[in-house]
Amino acid sequence: MASQESSLSKNFRRLRIAVLLFVLATVAVSAWQSQRKISSWKSTLYVAIYPINADGSAASQKQIEALQQSDADSIGAYFDEQGKQYGLTALYPVRVTLGPAISAVPPELPGSGSMLDAISWSLRMRYWAWRHTPKMSIRPDVRMYLLYLDPTTHDTAPDSVGLAKGHLGLAYLFAARNMQGSNMVVTTHELLHTLGATDKYDPANNMPIFPEGYADPQRTPTLPQDAAEIMAGRIPVDATHANTPVSLGNTVIGPKTATEIGWRKAGN
Repeated sequence: MASQESSLSKNFRRLRIAVLLFVLATVAVSAWQSQRKISSWKSTLYVAIYPINADGSAASQKQIEALQQSDADSIGAYFDEQGKQYGLTALYPVRVTLGPAISAVPPELPGSGSMLDAISWSLRMRYWAWRHTPKMSIRPDVRMYLLYLDPTTHDTAPDSVGLAKGHLGLAYLFAARNMQGSNMVVTTHELLHTLGATDKYDPANNMPIFPEGYADPQRTPTLPQDAAEIMAGRIPVDATHANTPVSLGNTVIGPKTATEIGWRKAGN
C-alpha cells in the first residue's frame, strides 16, 4: 500500500510540473507574439487608459469625470504625426481608448532600488492588473493606468513607470484641467517605455542628455531648444535649466527613441 501511495504521489508531482511547464510555455509564447506584433508596427497598436483616483480626493474625482475620449485621441494623433517623420505607413499606428475608471489602487513602487524588490513589485503589479482591469471590446496591447492626485495637497508625485515586460504602465498625474496637456506628456512618456524606449535625461539632475535628449541637436546655437525630446521630458534652455513641456505639441520623438521602439526598421 505504501509503495502504491508513493507511486501516486510521484505521478501527481510529475503532472503538476508538466502543467506548470505548459502554463509557462504558453505565457512565454503569448509574450513573444505580443512583442513581435508591437515591434513590427505592421498593424494598429491598441492602448487602453484607465483613470484612478489615487488619493480619494474630490479634485481627482472631478478630473476623472471630466476626461473625454478626445484626451486619449490626442496621444494617438501624436504617434500618427511623429511616425510619419520615420516613414511609418500604418493608417492608425496607435489607437488609444479611454477605459472605465478603476477604484482599486495598484501596489506602490518599492522605495529601495534593489533587484529583488523590483521583481517582487512587477509580479504584484501584473497580478493586480489581472484582477482589476475591466474588459474592453478590443483587447488592448498596452494598458496604462492614470493615477490622479490633488495638486493642492501633493507638491510632488511618485515616480511613474512603464514596463516593457507586461506592456503596462503607471502615470502619476495632477488633477487640474490646466495640467491636462502635461499629463498627456507624462502618459505618453511612460507608454513609450512599455514599447522599449529608454530615458534620455541625467538622473542626477534631470537635465536632457546631449545629443539624444535634445529635440534638435543640430540647432545653432544649440541652446535654448524649442521643444523636448519626449524621453528626456524637458526643454533645455541653458546648461543648467530646462522647462517642462505643457503639451505633446512641445515634444518630439527623436531618432534614438524611434530606433528603440522599432520605427527605424518600420520605415525601411
